[in-house]
Amino acid sequence: MLRAFLRTEAGSTTVLLVATVLALLWANSPWGDTYEAFWHTPMGISFGDADFSLDLRHWVNDGLMTVFFFLIGLEVSYEVRLGQLRDRRLIAVPAVAAFGGMLVPAGVYLLLNFGGPGAGGWGVPIATDTAFVLGVLAIVGARCPDPLRAFLLTLAIVDDVLAIMIIAIFYTASLSIPALITAVVLLAAIVTLRWLRIWRAPAYVVLGFALWVATLESGIHPTLVGIALGLLVFVYAPTDQKLLLAGEAVQEFTSEPSARAAREATRRVQRAVSVNERLQLRLHPWSSYVIVPIFALANAGVRLDGETLRAALTSPVSIGVALGLVLGKFVGISLGTWLPLRFGWGILPGNLVWGQLLGGAAVSGIGFTVALFIVDLAFDGSPVHAQAKIGILAGSLLSALLGWVIFRLAWDRGGVCAPPEAEPPEELPDRLTVPVGPADHVRGPEDATITIVEYGDFECPYCGRLHPVLEEIRRKNPDVRMVFRHYPIRTLHPRAASAAIVSEAAADQGRFWEMHDILYDNQRFLTDADLEHYAAELGIDPWSDVPGHAARIALHEESGRDSGVRGTPTLFLNGVRYQGGLDKGSISRALDDLRESP
Repeated sequence: MLRAFLRTEAGSTTVLLVATVLALLWANSPWGDTYEAFWHTPMGISFGDADFSLDLRHWVNDGLMTVFFFLIGLEVSYEVRLGQLRDRRLIAVPAVAAFGGMLVPAGVYLLLNFGGPGAGGWGVPIATDTAFVLGVLAIVGARCPDPLRAFLLTLAIVDDVLAIMIIAIFYTASLSIPALITAVVLLAAIVTLRWLRIWRAPAYVVLGFALWVATLESGIHPTLVGIALGLLVFVYAPTDQKLLLAGEAVQEFTSEPSARAAREATRRVQRAVSVNERLQLRLHPWSSYVIVPIFALANAGVRLDGETLRAALTSPVSIGVALGLVLGKFVGISLGTWLPLRFGWGILPGNLVWGQLLGGAAVSGIGFTVALFIVDLAFDGSPVHAQAKIGILAGSLLSALLGWVIFRLAWDRGGVCAPPEAEPPEELPDRLTVPVGPADHVRGPEDATITIVEYGDFECPYCGRLHPVLEEIRRKNPDVRMVFRHYPIRTLHPRAASAAIVSEAAADQGRFWEMHDILYDNQRFLTDADLEHYAAELGIDPWSDVPGHAARIALHEESGRDSGVRGTPTLFLNGVRYQGGLDKGSISRALDDLRESP
């Protein structure tokens, strides 16, 4: 589900960008006056004396965007029940980071606008645009691992929920009590249908549309309806019985293909998957490729003539929005990530290093969809409306560039995981101080002419990428043997030490290398529950001798420090520290040089 979501959002970034550029070109063309005129065209429904009408922009912002927020509700519901938000330790860090990423930008904006005509726009720089952020991460490519995408997606979900709460509380001008009561009654009717397990789509569509109209008339922004309905959609993990029935139906169709068997197999397979997941699969492309780009086309158009740009350059509104997105988001998310890690409130979702986290904090300053949304609520008809939009565009562009630079610098450090304090100023030794002995984990022939000693960390992403490279080298070079020594970097990888302990428990049963391969193949899943599952597969007790195994790991770490190891992975070839590239070609050439040397 997460991978499908990421592919859809990242792929839609180009469409969203094209829509934004078209809006800007249209608004700044010789026919620029038609831009506002078109989006203010009224459109509605009338029945006798009853009339319901909105202009096109409000149909987009209040109507189509409800589907966008409905999908956010679906995603929140799924993640809370089946996804990453089930684990409170994984929620804590991105949740606090999201809170910091909203509080600090709002504070930066208010420092420049408090008491002025633009003070009401403090909500503009608080929200992150998920589609644009994931698009930038797709461009970053290998520099951004999947755990960082998962971290930022969780952060964005919390960010969106908080932003919608802010819209509901601070950007509701007036309330109509009768309409509000009607909306509450309709919502209760939908909850009752769900409680009675009545799954008739027409009933939900009719009640949902009536709820949207009632909410709109009440004065509360109707996008809240989308979130509420998304949260109410039923989500569940497929039961063994449903999977068995689906498998039998598919097998029947495979053995005796027919229209009846195909229909039954389709029905059984669909029932095995929750309505939540099916709706996400169907609606995500419409939201990502149609609804959000139309929203951008309707809202991103702002005139960029000399007078407007000069006003924006000196406007506290545009400067406040831009600084809030670039500086506020970066500082707020970075501080909000550091605090829960520092005080042990939570853990990161995977093998992340600070360079990647800082890059993610920077690109999170790309605020577009919800930012433009709040601009219309805060400055509708105000002369600073255009200035706020220019601040959004400038701040988002600068945030994307800052993130790209940080990712580039972090990657160019050399592809090694190391804590910030790991590089001392003194010259490091380059010889292996503790020779390979009987207590080491060795894979390969005893009479090998070349021995590769790796100091590794099971949660280090660079060790994970090196693992298949070393395996291929060992298979193709019968004169090479591999030795693995532990060097868990606890300040960066909270699960590395536990994984190392479990591997030592496997070593007691002569199954170290089996566990070694399992751990590297499942780097993203190294919780205690995951480790116990892997141990059960091999028939071992993972916590059989924690003090003894920890002492053995400590000896590896001590030998590594004495040998000049400061990060992972670090390799020694026949006792000499290898300082070349960690790709197959570079290591193979170093092995050839060893063979040729006297």
